[in-house]
Amino acid sequence: MDLILTNARLVSMQPKNSGYQPTDPVNIVIRDGKIVAISSAAASNETVSSDSRYIDCSGKLVTPGLIDCHTHLIYAGNRANEFEMRLNGVPYQTIAAQGGGILATVKATRQASEEQLIELALPRLDGLLRSGVTSIEIKSGYGLTLHDELKMLRAAQALQQHRRIKVTTTLLAAHALPPEFAGRADAYIEHICQTIIPTVAEQQLASSVDVFCESVGFNLQQTERVFACAREYGLQVKGHTEQLSNLGGSALTARYQGLSADHIEYLDQAGVAALAQSGTVATLLPGAFYFLRETQKPPVELLRKYGVPMALASDINPGTSPFADLTLMMNMGCTLFGLTPEETLRGVTQHAARALGFAKTRGQIATGFDADLAIWNIDHPADLSYQVGVPRLHARIVDGVLCND
Repeated sequence: MDLILTNARLVSMQPKNSGYQPTDPVNIVIRDGKIVAISSAAASNETVSSDSRYIDCSGKLVTPGLIDCHTHLIYAGNRANEFEMRLNGVPYQTIAAQGGGILATVKATRQASEEQLIELALPRLDGLLRSGVTSIEIKSGYGLTLHDELKMLRAAQALQQHRRIKVTTTLLAAHALPPEFAGRADAYIEHICQTIIPTVAEQQLASSVDVFCESVGFNLQQTERVFACAREYGLQVKGHTEQLSNLGGSALTARYQGLSADHIEYLDQAGVAALAQSGTVATLLPGAFYFLRETQKPPVELLRKYGVPMALASDINPGTSPFADLTLMMNMGCTLFGLTPEETLRGVTQHAARALGFAKTRGQIATGFDADLAIWNIDHPADLSYQVGVPRLHARIVDGVLCND
């Protein structure tokens, strides 16, 4: 049956200034998971079936469903003890030497079954759903073996069977050097390219491949080897780049027509220009910036000057951004990075959709787009970046299905 929302004040996020301003009350006709009409009269010129379902929004704001385009949602273990140790003055190097850090999460994730990973992820996912999320990207990267990377990706895809959510999966086997390959980073990169990527592509477990290109991760040559292999197997590329230093990873991502370059605190003007030329999205992750008490901010003014689209994401992970609220990231984007409320909302809708390769189907309210919507008990969209902790979500709609989470 058709679903018809009446008396909805739209914040369409279409790529023009008016897309941020709430409209007068309109009606939206949804059919087969798509928006087929938007008008001031129910159904407009559309033929509405006799069993159509009507929902009176009573003047509530309706935005595109929020999109979290960078997460590490699937993992096992807990690193609250490390958080406490660091605040008590224990250096990260000491924590890592004692078996902590990312390899602690790797160990716990390897020991967990696929079913356990799903069970552990659901409460985190529920937090994101309560903040209006209808689409999410989930990376692997805490398995670092063929078996465990595949297990993580299967668990991520399986979340769609437990919650009304759209999941996009990304292979991040090049996240850290596993202990089995200590001192042999090039050999591990070859293992990724010769074994992991081909298997993931064959089993259709991911649509893109990511690399942590950093001094504590993988160098430019190793990153390019992974990117080239990913493209050979028909997979898109994304980059964890310029988070801690400027290695040129963002420019490399742009050269491979990457969907997004993420973190980018140390990105320079040449890197920004490269992103602008390729159309690659700059994804900002204020949660990690906040949690690690960083001081080097991403070059927001340069990104604006060059017209680079800026996405915003939670980066939810156990070590550096344990936050399951995308509107909290919107607030941080404003308070820490100086974004405007409109930029943050575009960052979790229109630009986040582009960062996942869905620019033509998600992230906006327009005819022909997916009927992924969030209905809010607020008067103005700036409220989404302003308040934290106050329930504002009235309902989500995913593929035309109403979800009262």
